[in-house]
Amino acid sequence: MYRQGDVLIMALEESAVPAQFLKAPGELRDGRGQLVLALGEVTGHAHAVRGPGRLLREAGPFGPMLLHLPEGGRVVHEEHAPIPLPKGWFRVVRQREYAPGAVRIVAD
Repeated sequence: MYRQGDVLIMALEESAVPAQFLKAPGELRDGRGQLVLALGEVTGHAHAVRGPGRLLREAGPFGPMLLHLPEGGRVVHEEHAPIPLPKGWFRVVRQREYAPGAVRIVAD
């Protein structure tokens, strides 16, 4: 398990990946070619992964993302130390917080 700021990254066995994601093409890359796990709404800084891979979003307003890194990668952010990740599948979850009357993704 890995954490960088408000992003939690958990290793996932390939057998636990829903079939529709195994061959899905999805990528959520920014202008620099990074797979963006979370974008800071206030600072514009991003928790991102550099290198080859795929990032897919599961359905729902708080749907976690699935990250596939066939060669491993690094999670980078302007205000945190980089985190090396081994090759494989990961579930990426954004931290949530309760505000009176609602649950929302933590704003960075």
